[in-house]
Amino acid sequence: MHFTKMHGAGNDFVVLDLRDGRPPPSAEMCARLADRHFGVGCDQLLTIEPPRTSGSVAAYRIWNADGSSAGQCGNGARCVAAWLVRAGAAPAAGEFVIDSPSGRHRVLRDDAGQFMIDMGIPRFAPADIPLHGFSEPQDPYLVPLGEGQVAIGAVSMGNPHALLEVEALDDADLAGIAVALQRHPAFPESVNVGMAQVLAPDHLRLRVYERGVGETLACGSGACAAVAILDRRGRVQATHGVRVSLPGGILTVRRHADDGHVWMAGPAVFVFEGAWS
Repeated sequence: MHFTKMHGAGNDFVVLDLRDGRPPPSAEMCARLADRHFGVGCDQLLTIEPPRTSGSVAAYRIWNADGSSAGQCGNGARCVAAWLVRAGAAPAAGEFVIDSPSGRHRVLRDDAGQFMIDMGIPRFAPADIPLHGFSEPQDPYLVPLGEGQVAIGAVSMGNPHALLEVEALDDADLAGIAVALQRHPAFPESVNVGMAQVLAPDHLRLRVYERGVGETLACGSGACAAVAILDRRGRVQATHGVRVSLPGGILTVRRHADDGHVWMAGPAVFVFEGAWS
């Protein structure tokens, strides 16, 4: 089984080429490949497959480190785009389209050569996240937790996200709160949990604890979710572009005022090639 190891701002992937129609690895095999001690090691495994919609160059699916599937991965989308360009399956310049589990995504290159991904329109309706116990969008949602409650923003970017805004990101107990929220009945499909510290209207710091993985060095859909929630609060100005500083690097997120689509740009790096036997 040949693979490519890649990362986007430290969020790392094992990429498999399944365009010949081979089935994806089992959940057990995905977990073995993702193991950092006995496998290749990654946050997620990406399978590149034949396109599912007309006009798309390819499709991809996402498997978390524990073998569970995911609906979206922004850093993974950029790595898939870079992989397809290097393989000659997508143009090196201009726009092309790829299919993710959550829909179609336009891809462009920015002036710095980074890939920009159209991540779609944020969905705030509780039923779309999904978030149980609320009939209408709220900000914040007050979710009972332990003997008290926690105030969160919530949105779907093709996968569910909860966000807590904090004053001191380095001191925050991300893992403790994230695990509790991921097990909470309010999130029937679990949830990716982010903590954000706003530095300026065009700059924030972010940490994300992903479902099925744990805390990652970067989360592309989490960066888009954080900007979407904070833009809705008036804390950042997404139409001007927001730099999102994560432990592994910087992503740029911008909301287009004309159609509400959120675009994300950042690095997509090839690390090495290998074969799993």
